[in-house]
Amino acid sequence: MKAVTDPHRFATLLQQHRGMLYKVAALYSHNAADREDLVQEISTQLWRSFGRYDEQRAKFSTWLYRIALNVAISQARRERRNEAERFEPLDERHADAIGGGAAIPEPDERIAALYAFIGQLDELNRALILLYLEEKSYAEIAEIIGISETNVATKIGRIKQKLRGQMVAAAPHDERA
Repeated sequence: MKAVTDPHRFATLLQQHRGMLYKVAALYSHNAADREDLVQEISTQLWRSFGRYDEQRAKFSTWLYRIALNVAISQARRERRNEAERFEPLDERHADAIGGGAAIPEPDERIAALYAFIGQLDELNRALILLYLEEKSYAEIAEIIGISETNVATKIGRIKQKLRGQMVAAAPHDERA
């Protein structure tokens, strides 16, 4: 196993992929302070694991997503045990965190509805849809999440079907015709 241990390389790779950290944190955090804490925790875990990263076995982005999602899901489960609060759906207030500071235009109603739907998903399905929207292949998603490609396809199909149902139900009658 060829492990990478250069701290400068780690810092460079982390900076290049910083937006991924914020996307994951935005889906699993209640507010800006929680997002920053989660990004810090993910970064710490990435650093701790970097000596075991094998660039021959996985792309850095795949490895990063795997760790980021594991940390986020673990933290969300801990918080859920400690709190009765629900996650707030994503909306335009999260745009800075999702884009890593880049300007994002105001979302239209369909985008807002999509973010609200994603915010209602459980931790695993939230991770699946995030990776799907990032245009990861089913093989990449399976590798990151640790489930089979068939399971990825099935779960994403069910999420899309459920979303379609919710979007149709929410559409005004004249748009359904």
